[in-house]
Amino acid sequence: MGTLSRRVPRALHPGAWWLWALGLATAATRTTNPLLLALIIGVAACVVAARRGDAPWALGFRLYLWLGAIIVLSRVVFRIVFGGGQGDHVLFILPEIPLPELAAGIRLFGPVAVEQVLGGVYDGLRLATMVICLGAANALANPKRLLRAVPAALYEVGTAVVVALSVAPQLVESVLRVRRARRLRGARGGGPRALRGIVIPVLADALDRSLALAAAMDSRGYGRRGRQSAAVHTLTGLLVVGGLCGVCVGVYGLLDASTPRYLGLPMLATGVLVAAAGLTVGGRRVLRTVYRPDRFGWPEALVAACGIAAAAGLYLTTRVEPGNLYPSLSPLAWPQFAVLPAAAILTGLLPAWLAPPPPDETDPAAAAVAATPEEPALR
Repeated sequence: MGTLSRRVPRALHPGAWWLWALGLATAATRTTNPLLLALIIGVAACVVAARRGDAPWALGFRLYLWLGAIIVLSRVVFRIVFGGGQGDHVLFILPEIPLPELAAGIRLFGPVAVEQVLGGVYDGLRLATMVICLGAANALANPKRLLRAVPAALYEVGTAVVVALSVAPQLVESVLRVRRARRLRGARGGGPRALRGIVIPVLADALDRSLALAAAMDSRGYGRRGRQSAAVHTLTGLLVVGGLCGVCVGVYGLLDASTPRYLGLPMLATGVLVAAAGLTVGGRRVLRTVYRPDRFGWPEALVAACGIAAAAGLYLTTRVEPGNLYPSLSPLAWPQFAVLPAAAILTGLLPAWLAPPPPDETDPAAAAVAATPEEPALR
């Protein structure tokens, strides 16, 4: 086996990174404590810095950080514009705009209190943390390889999702390449003229990439389907829709304590089984083969378990000590740093050492060892 530092570089299964990221995002939904949310962001950033590769999609994590900052700022501005005076500690007073009687209960501007501003910061930071966690998965996992893990019945939807996920990283790469070319040509200055010199080449590059992707998908046979009778097609739709409805009812039953127990976990399990049966039946019409399928080994299982452990730790904390997860706004109190949820969140940092190092895209030998096709082929 060898030590962790001597392991052969290889790309981890994308599903493992997404399970890890979803675990961290789930942990973020269980708290509004800014200290714990900042810790989750730090954990995601450290893992991305340690285990991301040189591929184009690995360069988009910074955009998600900026998006998170914009989300927090927009939440605070929303609280200020639509009334922030519900609190005892008023920061300042803005001129209030009178509204007609039809908009009763809505106020524009007026007194701005500390409690409402902090409430906007807490809510915005929680949403921003969830977005950053998903951005970490997008930076670590190859979005094209996700097609291998998508059920055959959903390969059309999976293709659209994968293309959508790869848009932002490819735009980042295009912008960096265009700016580098402008510097090599001696282009200086900023303003609208520089923006026009960047936007037009980026759009042209995006169009070229779209045409190349369409040609590659057509050459691989995307869109080919096997024959399927109308009865089987109807049965597939009924199973999938019925299973999804059962999943919705089961999730509602788990979240609502007043709902009967048989509408909770039993309904959720039944819905998952029925939907899986529908996807299995529907997948028979898709003729798809995969060359060198991605393996889900012990490193993948450990990485996924770290994210799940973080989510489970925050869930248990809500049962044992929920006070430190939700800072009080009335009365106003400082957020407390709790050891138990912090330890649960820090388990999400272990993939920085447990995951194998990513392959070097610029090294031909390493690329040959870790080479795996990125797209499934249809026969």
